Amino acid sequence: MNTFKIASVLVLAAALAGCNTMDRLANVGNAPPLTQIQDPTTLAGYQPVRMPMPAPIADTYQANSLYRTSAKGFFKDERAHRVGDILTVKVTVSDSAKISNSTQRNRASSNSAGMGGIFGAAVTNVSGGSIDPSAAIDFTSGINDAGAGSVNRSEALETSVAAVITQVLPNGNLVIEGRQEVRVNFEVRDLIVSGIVRPSDIQANNTIASTKIAEARISYGGRGQITDVQQPRYGQQVLDAILPF
Repeated sequence: MNTFKIASVLVLAAALAGCNTMDRLANVGNAPPLTQIQDPTTLAGYQPVRMPMPAPIADTYQANSLYRTSAKGFFKDERAHRVGDILTVKVTVSDSAKISNSTQRNRASSNSAGMGGIFGAAVTNVSGGSIDPSAAIDFTSGINDAGAGSVNRSEALETSVAAVITQVLPNGNLVIEGRQEVRVNFEVRDLIVSGIVRPSDIQANNTIASTKIAEARISYGGRGQITDVQQPRYGQQVLDAILPF
């Protein structure tokens, strides 16, 4: 059964590698294409966000007044607040971690036993005196383990991307999603930002910091000649997944 699974994985990997190879051969000498602009809600795997919501509060008006209890200002707010509106997300990611661990363990033990009296005399007679009965049994054991590990990571990303409001939740929070593609020579850099924001966190200039996004999903990567060189071949990835050593 395991052999069948391994063979199936190898066949599938070969098929995928073949398709990818044909695509790459067809685009030899050409820059990687940009994807078409699409409605995020129509993409495969898209699901509306569901979050715990408070009970709705009906608007009330005072006599001879134009002010609503739920209004955030007397004049119209020009910040993004409806499905389809656009706001700018300022992405700032600065992360660093440094961890160092060291472990060392030692254990040693030694045991010896001898035989006297009639048993010792019997051993001496049988061995002809070549075995000392006072040290007939001797056990020695030892364990020595040592381990060390360290992590030293530093990441920084600072950029901006325009996002579209794809959904307004019952409590007024906004679900946003933004995609950006930049092609430089033969390399395309992809930036994807999505999450939930509060309208009150949107600044007067219609921008919001990425640190204000709840359930934030930020992806920054690339595709093209440089990325192809950095990625291991499909065969190597398959072998890394199935080889036990």
